[in-house]
Order: sequence, then C-alpha cells, then structure tokens
Amino acid sequence: MIALLRIIAVAVFAIFMFVFGVGYSLLSPRNPKNVFLVARPFHRMAKIFGYKVELRVPEDVYTRGQHVYIANHQNTWDLFTVSAAITPKTVTVGKKSLVWIPLFGQLYWITGNILIDRFNKTKAKGTIDQVVEKMKSGDASIWMFPEGTRSRGRGLLPFKTGAFHTAIGAGVPIIPIVCSTTQDKLKLNKWDNGHVIIEMLPPISTEGYGKENVRELAKVCRDQMEQKLAELDAEVDALNAGTKTANEAK
Repeated sequence: MIALLRIIAVAVFAIFMFVFGVGYSLLSPRNPKNVFLVARPFHRMAKIFGYKVELRVPEDVYTRGQHVYIANHQNTWDLFTVSAAITPKTVTVGKKSLVWIPLFGQLYWITGNILIDRFNKTKAKGTIDQVVEKMKSGDASIWMFPEGTRSRGRGLLPFKTGAFHTAIGAGVPIIPIVCSTTQDKLKLNKWDNGHVIIEMLPPISTEGYGKENVRELAKVCRDQMEQKLAELDAEVDALNAGTKTANEAK
C-alpha cells in the first residue's frame, strides 16, 4: 500500500513538473537559470520515499563564481537526493539517450542541460570544447558525473576525464559533491528509509594541470571523494542504528 501511494505521488509530481518546467522554460528556452528552478523541487520528493536528507554546503556556495561540480552517480534515486546540492546558473552534462525518457528527457533538454554522445568520442570531445567556450563566455557552472554511469552498489567507479578537461580548459576549480550510499537501501513499502547525507567538499584548484596530467587531477578528486564516501557511510550507519534502537525502545 505504501509503495502504491509513493508511485502515485511520483507520477503526479512528474506530470506537474513537466507541465510547469516546460511552460516556464518556454519563456527562455535552454537558459541555465531554468535548471536550478526546476531541479530543486525534485529533492523535496526524498521525504516521500522516507529519506531524511542532510545537505552540507558552505555558506558562500551561492557567491563563489564558476566551477565544475562533480558528484558520485549511484542510481535513479540521485534525482531526488543529490539534486539538493545544485546551485544557480549550473547546468548538468548527461548522456544523449536521456532525451528519450518520457517527460523527464524533454524537460531535461529544454531547461538548458547539455547532452553528449559518450559512445562517440569525436562528438563527445566536440561537445566538451563547446562547454568550455560556453563557460568562458558566460557565467554558468557545469555539473558532471565523472563515473559516466550509475555505480549501482559497486562503489565509486573509475573516473572518465571529461569533467577534468572541462575544468582545466575553462580555468575553473572543481568542487566534489558526495552522497552517502543509497543503493539497496530504499524499500518502497517501508515508511522510514533512513538518513542520506550529501556533502560539498572544498574547491580543488586546476592550476598547474594540463592535458598531460589530467588523470592526476582526476585521481586527486576521486581519492578525496572515496574517502568522504566511506566517512559518510559510517556516519549514516551509526545514525540509522541509533534510530532503530530508539524505535525498538518505544
């Protein structure tokens, strides 16, 4: 019964966001400002799924200027959790096939997000070059998932270099964002699905890095994110254990 109610709630929400998001974006199609306005409501749905989401971001996050944000990509539920960390004038870079997802794909495109053909290296590189030029000529930031695909419980996957080439080319810092593990923790028929912590790490400078050592930059970022993921998972496990003990004591 709980699962059915959640599915209905998501369906109603998806239709509403499609109508509202597309309608609003038609006033200024593919404007980077649209993404923040449309994406932020998605994370509020986390409560519907029984998640207690804690977002940890610096106080000056909205006044920092341009960055390339990178985040771990676990599963479909990222749409309702990690979206809490998106900042104004930030667009995401996703795979081209997303546009074919009913409602979401069309909304994703018209709000101003960038689609790349990751199976065609030539086209993907051309798109990254365009992203760099777009950052240099404007004030938008970019959000990418450097794993390139959903990890689905396999830990932090190896990083692809697109995000790091983008940051180096645009001359902007990288800000890692880490979400605690959610894979296999969501039970649709369970009211309380525990805690989720999303933390924005300090900026990592790209100064001194070039094409010849882009993988070194990727490793620096991945090492920090892997360590933080382990810390957040340990904290979440402790919080969930405490909640379980308190409920059993009632």
